[in-house]
Amino acid sequence: MKSIEVKGTARTIAERSSEQARALKAIRKNNGVPCVLYGGKEIVHFTVTNEGLRNLVYTPHIYVVDLVIDGKKYNAIMKDIQFHPVKDNILHVDFYEIDEAKPIVMEVPVQLEGLAEGVKAGGKLSLQMRKLKVKALYNVIPERLVVNVSHLGLGKTVKVGELNYEGLELLNAKDAVVCAVKLTRAARGAAAAAAANS
Repeated sequence: MKSIEVKGTARTIAERSSEQARALKAIRKNNGVPCVLYGGKEIVHFTVTNEGLRNLVYTPHIYVVDLVIDGKKYNAIMKDIQFHPVKDNILHVDFYEIDEAKPIVMEVPVQLEGLAEGVKAGGKLSLQMRKLKVKALYNVIPERLVVNVSHLGLGKTVKVGELNYEGLELLNAKDAVVCAVKLTRAARGAAAAAAANS
């Protein structure tokens, strides 16, 4: 997995909720994003600029985050992100500190590989799940999960339970469909014509 550096500034949390709300509003007004780092010995509240998060958030890739907060370094992953419901700007990000000895849970992009038999027969390949949730030590999590679809015939699917990756535990439902070759009108017509001629 690739790594990316994100720099932040520590912030203190006000005791009263009204003061907290005012502080968060001021951070966002000044182009900052309130963030929290969990999972380690301490919970760290900090602020990152919108620009500082851009390459981490607006990308199809997944990263280990080299967090630098006031010069102190942490190894982390982005755990959760909240967007404004209307403006779509980032409101809040949760990071989770990585322990090399403990497995983490992360969503990993799926990449389809090969030309499916069903596509050759006129079907259409459809990716139903763009990401799969995995549990593993962070250093064995790949950048993407490759699914070979060469064997996939018309009307056939690949389910989570059929996939297996070394060192990874897949947490999605076993019967969830990852990808499928759907019958198109052309494929149905060809199949009907073949049946009529046989």
